[in-house]
Amino acid sequence: MRINNRIADLRIDHDLTQQQIADLLHCQREVYRRYEKGDRELPLWAAVQLAEYYNVSIDYLLGLSSQKRHFRDCRKLDL
Repeated sequence: MRINNRIADLRIDHDLTQQQIADLLHCQREVYRRYEKGDRELPLWAAVQLAEYYNVSIDYLLGLSSQKRHFRDCRKLDL
């Protein structure tokens, strides 16, 4: 799954509007709409902010994993 589909699905699953997420990211709704459509690349800072907001891993958000590991779990390092 591509990131634009994943962020749209997460937003819909949380019963949020594009405007609410645009406000969270401090951008215009049209800019966020383009992220969801795949017309514009989602910046890394926005991906991190959305992963934290939805409490999912960056891997999940990027479509690299099907597991919704919690965002904070991903910050732990096994050294």
